This record gives sequence, C-alpha cells and structure tokens, in this order.
Amino acid sequence: MAEIVFVGLDGGSVSVGEAAIEALKTELRGTAVRPGEPGYDEARTLYNAMIDNKPALTVRCAGVADVIAGVRFARAHGLLVSVRGGGHNVAGNAVCEGGLMLDLSGMNSVRVDPKARTATAEGGATWADYDAETQAFGLGSTGGLISSTGVGGLTLGGGIGWLQGKHGLACDNVIAFDVVTAGGELVRASAEENADLFWGLRGGGGNFGVVVSFEFALHEIGPFLAGMLLYPLAEAKQTLAAFRDFWAGAPDALGALAGLVTALDGAPVLALVLVYNGDLDEGERVLQPMRAFGPPMADTIGPMPYRQVQTLFDEGAPPGLRNYWKSSFLERLPDDAIESLVARRAAMPSPQSKLFIECLGGAMARVGRDETAFDHREVPFNLLILGAWEGAEADAANIGWVRETFEVMQPYASAGVYVNYLGQEADEGADRLHASYGQAKYDRLVVLKARYDPGNLFRMNQNIKPAKG
Repeated sequence: MAEIVFVGLDGGSVSVGEAAIEALKTELRGTAVRPGEPGYDEARTLYNAMIDNKPALTVRCAGVADVIAGVRFARAHGLLVSVRGGGHNVAGNAVCEGGLMLDLSGMNSVRVDPKARTATAEGGATWADYDAETQAFGLGSTGGLISSTGVGGLTLGGGIGWLQGKHGLACDNVIAFDVVTAGGELVRASAEENADLFWGLRGGGGNFGVVVSFEFALHEIGPFLAGMLLYPLAEAKQTLAAFRDFWAGAPDALGALAGLVTALDGAPVLALVLVYNGDLDEGERVLQPMRAFGPPMADTIGPMPYRQVQTLFDEGAPPGLRNYWKSSFLERLPDDAIESLVARRAAMPSPQSKLFIECLGGAMARVGRDETAFDHREVPFNLLILGAWEGAEADAANIGWVRETFEVMQPYASAGVYVNYLGQEADEGADRLHASYGQAKYDRLVVLKARYDPGNLFRMNQNIKPAKG
C-alpha cells in the first residue's frame, strides 16, 4: 500500500505515506495493524455490540514507549485518535471510525507492594487482573461491578463499586497517575506533582492524556458476607420500599444494589444484592432484617471471597449484546417512583435488560466536594436503565423502552449524572456532560483541558472542549 487514508481531527481526510507508517512501526515493541491483519478485529471489538467502528490503523501498545510513539504520530499528522483500555464503556469511544486507535489491552500488568499497601496497574488492566494480584495479599480497593471492566475507564470517571461506602470511589484511592500528554510527554500527576492534573483525572475522564499507569492505595479486604435475595415481581413494590428504608441505616461496610431483572427461568424478579465487607457475625446481624422480610423466594447470601463478589454480575452481563443505557442520580426514592419502576420492568422488551438502583453514601460522600472533578457525592441512589438485547431488528423497541423509562423517572432525578454511564454526545446532548460536573467544576475542567490538550487531540471520550485563548 502506498498510503493510508485517515480521518483527521477536522473530520476531513488525511493521507499518510507508507514511509511514515513503516517509520512508526520501527519505534514500536508492539504492532501496528490495518484492517484484515491479525489482531485488528480483536482490538476493535468492544463489550457493546452496537459499536462497529473501523480504525484505519491500530497501535497495539506493548508499553509506554509505544503510547508515546502513537500519540506523537497522531499529533504530527493531525489524526483522529481514540484510546482503548478495557473496552467496556457503553458509549464505545474507545474505537474511532477511520482514525488511529491506541490499544492498551496488552498493557495489563498489576504490581503489588504489600508492605506499602499500594498497587500499580497499567492502563489496559481489567478489574479481574487487579483483584487477582491484590487479593493474593488479602488487599484491594474499590473496583467495578463486572470483572471485565477496565481499571482505567472506570477510575477516570469516578468509579462506583461495592467498597465505596468503606473506602470511597476508585478515584479516591488513586495516589498517582502516569500520563502521556497530547504533546507526547510522560508526566506524573499526584498531590505533589501536577496537582491540577491530579484533580482533573479523578473524574474528568480521558480528556487530558493517556493514563498508562495508576497507583492505588490498598486496604485489607474480606471476609465477605454476600449474595442475592430474590423476590417475585408481584412483591417488588413493598420489598423495594423496605429495602429503601433498610439502606437509610446501613453501615459503611455494606454495599447494596436493587435490580429489576429476569431470572434464569425467564420470570421477572426483584434481586437485592448485599455485600458486607467485615466480620461475618456482624454481617449476619446487619443483613438479618432484610433477609427476614418477605421471606425471599431465594437467598444465596453466604461467606464469599472478594474475587467472587466481583464476578456476581458477569454471567448476566456478557459481552456481545447490543447495549443502550441511560442513567440519573436520584435525590429520593418515594413509593410512586418505585411503582413507576416496577411498571417499567413489566414493559421491558428484552430479558437481558435491567433496571438497577445503586446505593451510594458512606466514605464517598465524606470526601470534600472540591477535592476531585467527580461531583454529586451526597446523592443516595444512582439509577441505571440498562437496555441489552440481540439483533439490530430489535433496536427501536429497546432504545424506545430505555428512553421512555428515563423520562418517567425524571421527576425523581437530581441535576447530575454519572459520567461513566453517559452515551454518545449526539444522543445525550452537551447539557448532560455539564450536569456530570456542575457548572463551576466544568468551567475549571475546560481551563485544565486548554493547558494539557489545547488542540483537543483526546476528543474520543465524554469530551470537555478546551477554553479558547
């Protein structure tokens, strides 16, 4: 091939000659692959099967030097660039159409210092990778709810997880980031170095560079008392009301989520997931009121290793389905909101779809609101309307159900939204991104973006456009 035609940052075409491509390849320990070459389709395939973008070239990075080379190449030629970590985000921004993709999935090592109680994870690690290494020492920190989720994407957007009540969000546990900036320079961001960048990376997403490693503080994790309580849909209203009241007095050691889902036998059910990180006898006492309510049609709660806790949703959320989500933080969950949710579950067109109420509070709410870019720390619940189905022919029905459910629940929503659950800007609208941070923080992020990425090279994300000089 004499050249590769890319999509440029301005949306036009950019032709890059073969000599420049070959020069890039000589800089890499990893590989640079084109459509049809081995590894290309593997790299561009994401969790959400609705995303079918095809980069003109993918750099499968083996280390930091490859990331630097890829960023400098994209900048020099004015190319649209995207960054793939775990590939789990529903918006699918990890894979650009016609641009240059930097694939970090091969950079997935996790190194633990058990004496210092720290772990350093590369930018392509998943929470399964992270938990395997940290739990070997009985340690861990807040991670995602599905083990294949990337450490990077979840953390950069805040990072809600089972341990947020006791140890804060994933981003609250970060000690330092190593970042390749838009200029192709490697910098460290911590409370002592580049403190403004450290602030912005804790919730501001991938707007400021490619984070090639995360250093986390670790905590003693386990033993756990965890599992699910299942109830028929006919009992969902009164059970959810009881669960809401139960959560109001929950200790920090308890993580909880309510899901209106489909059981393995096809029946619509309410699933209450309870995860207690502490003394098992105390956990039995804490969970007893909820376990005794009803009683449930099934109770799977028992002692459980943290790595197993982290896979509770894996089977029910496999990759390869078509996904469309909407989300809102909820200021309250009154009885009429519960009634609306149960009615929307009855109207759900796909058995793979879910309505989740994530329970928030504890340590994440005690972090100062101005300490991180992540905002809305004091809301008690997060609603995720998760549409998932097979086959493009069912798109209209399922997307319609998600949107209708979102509108029905707006009277109970707060002004904010969890940035990790946002879809494409064309669907969400710019105001939703602003709502993720509140206006004051958004304005601060715009200024920070102008400092670290004035040309908006990193725009394949929930994009914060730089302030104009």
